[in-house]
Amino acid sequence: MNIDLLKRARSILSGDNRQVSWARFSLTFLTVFGGGAIALYAFVLLMDPYHDVPFSLPIERPLMSVNQRYMYPQVARSKRFDSFIVGTSTSRLIDPQILSAGLASRFVNLAMDSATAWEQTQIAQYFIRKSGPPKVMIVGVDAVWCDKRADEDRITFRGFPDFLYDDNRWNDLQYLMNSRAIEIAGRLAGYHLGLLRERSRYDGYQVFVPPEASYDLARAQTHIWGGPPRTLPDPATTKPYTLSEKQRAAARFPALMWLEELFAAAPSATKVVAFMPVHAAGQPLAGSMTAAVEAMCKDAIVGIARRHDATVIDWRIPSVLTTNDSNYWDPLHYRVPVAQRISQELAEAVIDGRPSTDGTYKILQRQQKTAGH
Repeated sequence: MNIDLLKRARSILSGDNRQVSWARFSLTFLTVFGGGAIALYAFVLLMDPYHDVPFSLPIERPLMSVNQRYMYPQVARSKRFDSFIVGTSTSRLIDPQILSAGLASRFVNLAMDSATAWEQTQIAQYFIRKSGPPKVMIVGVDAVWCDKRADEDRITFRGFPDFLYDDNRWNDLQYLMNSRAIEIAGRLAGYHLGLLRERSRYDGYQVFVPPEASYDLARAQTHIWGGPPRTLPDPATTKPYTLSEKQRAAARFPALMWLEELFAAAPSATKVVAFMPVHAAGQPLAGSMTAAVEAMCKDAIVGIARRHDATVIDWRIPSVLTTNDSNYWDPLHYRVPVAQRISQELAEAVIDGRPSTDGTYKILQRQQKTAGH
């Protein structure tokens, strides 16, 4: 009987020891995990990947991510710039340094890959709120501004960080403990250790197309046409499609109300709408209903420009520029030398209404007050 009691006592003591060991392990694990999480969060706060933490390290913060939606808010509120251009990737190769020189301004390119009209409006309005009314405001327009579903499809699969675009920087702290913020913080540390380079200039300019030396016309034509090159209808000899009253009534361009609000937010600015020069293969076919609806949208944009004394310049037309395959990588993206030419011509057309010498663009509406006047 005494032996049974001893065995039972040993069993109880052994179980107690196991419980104590498990409790000690759990406490150690939680301490290490919690301490590591706190240390990692402190690292992100100090590196401040989005430059929105009020108490972060006073270090240079170049743009270390290719996701412009997360990087551009810090640029917009930096007050280093007094003018901007927004748009999609069709505007990203417009060089802000060329615009700055031509328009006597300090330009930043805030165009974003696949940006919806709503996203473009958000970064433009954020710039105005944080840096004041711009000296010059350019909206690079393409099909997204005429999309009938623009008010429904406001963001893309990339998501949109609303917290970076509000006026409360303290509430951003809850969004910094995630893989994206940690990665950018790590890249920023790598930059300061001399291990990594910035992803783009701080003014937003980045050559995202392949190097010029690798350009191959045959491969580009495959991307442009999706097969062999084909002949497009000539707008000069093709009868335009006439929209019925019902079709005109059904056409809707919800994004244009945001354009009107944007212009109204900066009445003193030199305001410009630039239809960007996508390849003719990426434009609606002459004589089609789609072309007629786009023409209706263009007319509506010109009407907004007149009401707000803005300039409208149209490169989105068939021309010697947009019908020349060798100017493009694909239907949307022109080559760097073409981008430099467009940047220069854009500045000249805005400052003195200079017409195109070869018909590559049309000035549909000219602002009475120009930059610097």
